Amino acid sequence: MPGSITAIDILMEPDATMLRHAQAANARLREVFAKGFSLDATHRPHLTTIQQFVQTAHLEEIYEKAEKIIADAKPTDWVLKAFKYYYLPANDLGGAGIVVQANDGWLKMQKELLEAVAPFTVKNATNDAFYTLPGEPELVPGMIPYINNFATDHAGKNFLPHVTVGIAPRDYLDKMLAEPFDEFTFNVDGASIYQLGDYGTARKRLKSWALR
Repeated sequence: MPGSITAIDILMEPDATMLRHAQAANARLREVFAKGFSLDATHRPHLTTIQQFVQTAHLEEIYEKAEKIIADAKPTDWVLKAFKYYYLPANDLGGAGIVVQANDGWLKMQKELLEAVAPFTVKNATNDAFYTLPGEPELVPGMIPYINNFATDHAGKNFLPHVTVGIAPRDYLDKMLAEPFDEFTFNVDGASIYQLGDYGTARKRLKSWALR
């Protein structure tokens, strides 16, 4: 559609080890907050590298540029460590995630992706840029500013890579974060570009690369 805008997430696809941990955390959160989302084909567990609003008409150019940058970075060689939970507050709820340590290769790839996508980014997005289904609630406040400010506030030294695992009341999440976390390592199996949904979820796959 001419003039349309898409909220995209260029992301890494974690391996089966991370998926097991994410599914277990999601099941736990669903027990205390049944209205939260399940991890499924339209809520894909993932590791965000960049999030941006882009001109929909230029998606094919973005795919081409992203593919080369990701291939050169060789993310399947990385051994990543998950080391704690966190959550992003939204009123009385929070979107929880498993936090992962970044590495120099990831940060370099992130910088290159932001530079490659920059000519196609826009700042005047609305909720229409996101993937939603009829009957789903309005986006939580802050989603649009979060993506608008991703390159300055959430990249580079401020990068907090994580796998979003679900939603729960903040008082429950505070207790969950206070518990000991069993660290684990995992790998990257692939990379994709998704259209974003609420809470930074990966809702609609636009392009994918099997890196192994």
